Amino acid sequence: MNSATDIMTDSVTGSVPLNRGRLFVVALLALFTGGAAVSMRAATAVHMRAEYLDPLDKTNAGEMLGTVLGSAFAGFAITLLLVSAVLAKIGFRNALIAAAVLLITGFAIVAGAGSLGVSPYTGLLVGMVVQGLGWGMIETVINPLTSAVYAHDRVSRLSILHAWYPAGVVAGALMGLAVDGAGAPWRWELLVLTVLCLAFAGLAAVEKFPPVSASTDAPVTPGEMIKATLQNPAIFLWVVLMMFTASTEFAPGQWVDVALSQIVGMRGIWLLVYVSGLMFVMRHFAGPLVKRLSNVGLLIFSAAFATVGLYALSFAHDPVSALLAATAWGFGVCYFWPTMLATVAERYPRSGTLVFGLMGSAGAASTYVVLPYLGGISDRAKLAAAGGDANLAANAQGQQLHDILVAAASASFKAIALIPLCLIVIFAAIAAMDRMRKRG
Repeated sequence: MNSATDIMTDSVTGSVPLNRGRLFVVALLALFTGGAAVSMRAATAVHMRAEYLDPLDKTNAGEMLGTVLGSAFAGFAITLLLVSAVLAKIGFRNALIAAAVLLITGFAIVAGAGSLGVSPYTGLLVGMVVQGLGWGMIETVINPLTSAVYAHDRVSRLSILHAWYPAGVVAGALMGLAVDGAGAPWRWELLVLTVLCLAFAGLAAVEKFPPVSASTDAPVTPGEMIKATLQNPAIFLWVVLMMFTASTEFAPGQWVDVALSQIVGMRGIWLLVYVSGLMFVMRHFAGPLVKRLSNVGLLIFSAAFATVGLYALSFAHDPVSALLAATAWGFGVCYFWPTMLATVAERYPRSGTLVFGLMGSAGAASTYVVLPYLGGISDRAKLAAAGGDANLAANAQGQQLHDILVAAASASFKAIALIPLCLIVIFAAIAAMDRMRKRG
């Protein structure tokens, strides 16, 4: 590699020059776009609920909205599960272009959900699933691509890469707030996302990519990946743990605007902006932390802070308390995703891109389950706080409405705080077993 120009050579052909820096920029921009789409979904959730879901069923609108938002994660999971093992056949470039096409198609379906000849709820579900398929295609590509071009610095580079997910979240949330502040239609936000999709697809179309097989230290065929994965049942423990870590990060991020906006004196989406800004900065320092704490030690640290932050969010009542709670939550979830991916890549290299797909798919699938669950908890807590009278819950005003919303938010955040609490114990046990293994 020439360090001045960041040029590398394809290890398979030995002749095709590859620009490491430009490839990384393509990955960063694609993930930035995915992050922006996630926060714009959160920012527009209140509009989708008011325009489409409340008129259909106001009593269960929270659970319906959770299902709509979670559907994007279902699409994400499907792509990762089905495409990761055959990514070598598709290639990095084609997969990125397909991601852009799917995202743009999903945006169009959501924008026209009320005029598709089906229920608006169905239209929203379909549009979100298609968006999720595109988002999943991005995730399918960027992790093995980064692993291929930075084989000797994976944890640090994957953390820097995934810093651009929260950067996209910040940008998307600010765009949503700006559109709302200007009184413009919420669908305008989808046009900005479309431009970003065209940008990363255009860059991918002209760039030279390494072979997918270069993404691990032990290049293997799809059949060998499947065999190696099935022969290592411990992988599936990490898959389950990824379900816990991902739902701790993504589900509250999608829910915070809906749950807190009317009770803390500020739009809840500002908390997502703030936390995502923290994550963008902190993920650039993952390398030194891993060297000091180890991968599993960093995961224990993360789970502890996430537990404290989510439980504190259940008591948030003003901007100060909400920001303090969000700070702890942000510190907690910051390193979960990249550290989990790097850990399995190092422990199970012969599982190749399949292990990336399994982990990402599990994380997204769990979020798909948790979001409607949070919505259901919120709906039930509202009815309980209103004395069980659905009409009262629907028509409450003033202090009564405030108390109902506080009860709903508190119940939902307390419930999800149990997930990272369990992770503290599990990661501590893994750390203890690792130490015993080294001594033995």
